[in-house]
Amino acid sequence: MAAISRLLPHPLNFTPIAAIALFAGAYINNKRLAFALPLITLLISDILLEIVNGTGFYKDMFFVYGSFALVVGLGFLLRGREQRQTIMVASLVGSILFFFITNFGTWLMYDIYPKSGQGLVSCYIAGIPFFRGTIMGDLFYNLILFGSFALAKWRFPVLARN
Repeated sequence: MAAISRLLPHPLNFTPIAAIALFAGAYINNKRLAFALPLITLLISDILLEIVNGTGFYKDMFFVYGSFALVVGLGFLLRGREQRQTIMVASLVGSILFFFITNFGTWLMYDIYPKSGQGLVSCYIAGIPFFRGTIMGDLFYNLILFGSFALAKWRFPVLARN
């Protein structure tokens, strides 16, 4: 469903991938699977975007995928401390990591901005409109994922023991 949600109209960068990465890091015990789940979801949605409108693959993919791998790592740090405040802070840190890493990748891989400090600053400034969607999407989808799982654990206590 997450891969498909990237195909639907949505505000800039308002996607579930970072939330999936944080949730996977926090709750999936198999670390390989925790990394694979969000990255494969991203890959599938990139393939679908390429098929549908030719925009699924891009030069700075390594930076995008790498930033989500770091968010999985944040999820590992979150384990055992899954409260509203820590989830919100981890979500915001993930959004900030994504912003800085992916905008650096855009600056480095494309000829849009001069390869100088001023060019890098210009790239970050140009990325600010996307940052709002990143933060809002990450917070929204983390609320959905972590909140749904908290309700499921309350309803089915066996989940809390696992």
